[in-house]
Amino acid sequence: MEITRDRSVWKLFLSQQAYVEKVLKRFNMNNAKPVTVLFAAHFKLSVDMSPKIDEEMEHMSSVPYSSAVGSIMAKMSDPVVGYVDSNFTGDLDKRRSLIGYLFTLSESAISWKAALLATVALSTTKAE
Repeated sequence: MEITRDRSVWKLFLSQQAYVEKVLKRFNMNNAKPVTVLFAAHFKLSVDMSPKIDEEMEHMSSVPYSSAVGSIMAKMSDPVVGYVDSNFTGDLDKRRSLIGYLFTLSESAISWKAALLATVALSTTKAE
């Protein structure tokens, strides 16, 4: 996984291009053409689109599609999990609240921060 940070717009970009290339290579699909847009809602598959000549059928039979789709779906179902916490007047000297967050993907931290609030919160609700 590649993580790119654009500090000017405060964004993180996650890419799994290396993983996709690895899956394509594993299933002998190195020459697959990338698609930049999803199929339109009106697009329907039919049996007429199936391979008809022996060469096409032989090529299609060499790819274990259920395994290939499973490899991709496993990564697609891996959620980004976020944890956030704060406390009311956690800094006993200055009576300021502490806040923090952590985001994980595949059980690995991808973004986090902990900070002392600049102002004094007057209630637990305002600290949250």
